[in-house]
Amino acid sequence: MMADVARQTPVGVLRAALCSTVFLLAIPAAQAQFSYDVPYVPTPPVVVEEMLRLAEVTAEDFVIDLGSGDGRVVIAAVSKFGARGIGVDLDPDRILESDYNASVAGVSDRVAFHRADLFKFEIHRASVITMYLLPSVNIRLRPRLLSELKPGTRIVSHDFDMEDWKPDAKSTVRKNVFLWIVPARVEGRWRLNLDLPNGARSYDIEIKQKFQEIDGLLRYDGKVAGLWNASLRGDRVRFTVVDDGGPLDSNLYFDGRVEEDVIAGVVLRGVGAEQKKINWRATRMAGGTAQ
Repeated sequence: MMADVARQTPVGVLRAALCSTVFLLAIPAAQAQFSYDVPYVPTPPVVVEEMLRLAEVTAEDFVIDLGSGDGRVVIAAVSKFGARGIGVDLDPDRILESDYNASVAGVSDRVAFHRADLFKFEIHRASVITMYLLPSVNIRLRPRLLSELKPGTRIVSHDFDMEDWKPDAKSTVRKNVFLWIVPARVEGRWRLNLDLPNGARSYDIEIKQKFQEIDGLLRYDGKVAGLWNASLRGDRVRFTVVDDGGPLDSNLYFDGRVEEDVIAGVVLRGVGAEQKKINWRATRMAGGTAQ
């Protein structure tokens, strides 16, 4: 039986399959032999499942696994969640092994593996990024993740976080799993006009941003109001303003989507039977900044 496997399996894959235990016990020697940033340590299957669950992977997603090893994460995303994807790794043996594993799983038509530098590989196509890298590598990658991925892209990491970029969610199933959602760039000054029951009003909004954490204030009619319960999740921004202008004092609950230099959505004014919906649209003012 072993002879049959040997005839059907690439030499690199067979060697990896037979020697994986020895390889894991010899990581220091491997690091001396290869100039890779991250040693090969496979993610346990239960952690793979939790990573993909936390990222809410669906058949609509395109998953890119950075440092994909034997391909198990992206193969699971394709075979169990119906996604499509790409794995990226520098080790040619891992690429051979991944191709073989994808063939065995019957998903070779929906997944591909590339031998490439993960700091140079194009990632903008991804709706989900998965990774099991070292903390220093995560930090080196962070600027690319923030600038090249679309707002709303989910990033999930096994074991290691990204320092002061706080995760949007965290789970622990044997190991820590962290989830970030790439935030839209909303920092700066915005102008909006709103038709309220007591007349139209023009607002100037100033937003401060640190990753997905936002705060700010709003100016109108010579008054200043804070943004309460301000939140940013991907391209969705929410905040509450206390409207104390006139006899119809009420809270204004803003909910909008960010697209480049425009935020548009719906304001809910008041609560209960008296609640009204008002469309709103804000544009970034000249001199406004971005993250």
